[in-house]
Amino acid sequence: MATGGSSMRRGLPRIAGGEPWPPAASAPAEVAVEATPVVESTVAEADMAPSAVAPTHSGEQATAVAASALSRGSETVVRRGLPRVAGGEPWPTGVVAAAADAEAAYAEAAAVSAPTPGPAAADGAPSVRRGLPRVAGGDAWPPAGTEVAASTAVAVAAVDAAAPGEENASAEVAHAADSPLVPAVAEGPRAPLTVPRTAWAGRAASRRPQPKPELQRIGPFTKTQWAGTVIVGGIGLLFAAGMAVLAVRFLLSLDGPRDFLATYPGEYHLPDGAPVGIPAWLGWQHFFNVFLMVLIIRSGLTIRREKRPSVFWAPKNNPKGKTSLTIWFHQALDILWLINGAVFIVLLFVTGQWMRIVPTSWEVVPNALSAALQYVSLDWPTENGWVNYNALQQLAYFSTVFIAAPLAAITGFRMSGMWPKKNLKLSAAYPIEWARKVHFPVMLFFVVFIVIHVVLVLATGALRNLNHMYAAQGSVDPTAYADNWTGFWLFVVSLVVIAAAWVAARPLVLAPIARLFGTVSGR
Repeated sequence: MATGGSSMRRGLPRIAGGEPWPPAASAPAEVAVEATPVVESTVAEADMAPSAVAPTHSGEQATAVAASALSRGSETVVRRGLPRVAGGEPWPTGVVAAAADAEAAYAEAAAVSAPTPGPAAADGAPSVRRGLPRVAGGDAWPPAGTEVAASTAVAVAAVDAAAPGEENASAEVAHAADSPLVPAVAEGPRAPLTVPRTAWAGRAASRRPQPKPELQRIGPFTKTQWAGTVIVGGIGLLFAAGMAVLAVRFLLSLDGPRDFLATYPGEYHLPDGAPVGIPAWLGWQHFFNVFLMVLIIRSGLTIRREKRPSVFWAPKNNPKGKTSLTIWFHQALDILWLINGAVFIVLLFVTGQWMRIVPTSWEVVPNALSAALQYVSLDWPTENGWVNYNALQQLAYFSTVFIAAPLAAITGFRMSGMWPKKNLKLSAAYPIEWARKVHFPVMLFFVVFIVIHVVLVLATGALRNLNHMYAAQGSVDPTAYADNWTGFWLFVVSLVVIAAAWVAARPLVLAPIARLFGTVSGR
């Protein structure tokens, strides 16, 4: 149906030239109902909140809508909701939109379309304020000199139609005016601020500080924390050692402790038939033992911190028994160490050298205490290792060979792939958790033993002791070989070999060796 030269299209947006709605078969009153959305804004019932209807997109259509409402007068009834069909419930309920009200609304809309600055319009009617809520007496909106579409003016005019004091009605009308269906006011130059600007966006508006990367930890501490722990712990140990030296020196200045040292000088006589001197095979065994122990400790520490192995090894007869290359290297070293240890034990008892490291008298206990007091007081024992070890050395060697080494072998075997896992009774009798709790402290015992052993060897006559251990040279005279450097240079060569093996213990070197005994893969 054409009104004022244009038809109303079905649905939104309603533009000129669109498909008529309601269809041509519908009654003319229905078309008039659809074409008069402006009448909804004229309701002034106190209990009914008027709502602005979305306007059309051009001033001509707004004019056509208003004219249509005027031509139908009091016969126009607006139904609640969509679609608006003949016979529907009128909206607002029981209210008839008079043509005079529509004409007044259109006249007020025309007045708002060209506002004047100031708190009130030229005809005395209140103007609409910018923003929400739009109350009477506010600054005029839109600002003077701004072109406003007629459809927007119609929606804004509905504010004056609401009864004064009805804030809810004004808010609803304002919401309709701010709806996306209402064309935006033509943008113009922004008015300058009336006061100096004091707030600025700053860097926080466009940038956010990057989170600090998490520091890499080695065990429970970071590298810095470990360095601090070592420094503080070292200072504490030095202080404790100094206090211990002073305390023992004071104790040995008394008559009782001096008599104790005279009775038990730190060593006791070996049984008759005990060998004198250190044979060459014992020196070689000593080197192999140190070489393997250092690499075993290195690989064991690597296993503890290795989370995602990069290279794996599997035996040829069991491809599914895959394990990391580091574990294979550790277990291979263990086997070599056990073989070396077995040879050492056999030769030890065959040659009678066992009497040098196995206690044969209870006098070992007070003599060990006497040797400990002498070490702490920094007045070193004066025994000759070529003939006899002091009691404290004897207990340390015995504990290492016959207690710590078997514990390391037994616990390591329980954690290895050679353990019969299908034997449930044996696994229950010897839990792997117990083996893990014992294996690591045993490794720490070996580390502490090696450190103390090397320090005392160098501090109690380095050339003489190194000649005994590496060159198999010595004499019953403790001053002999005190200036011989043969053992020292052999010791230096052994350190170079151990350092080279430490550096070479990596997958690039280990993989070709591991392929001789199994299959090496990257996953």
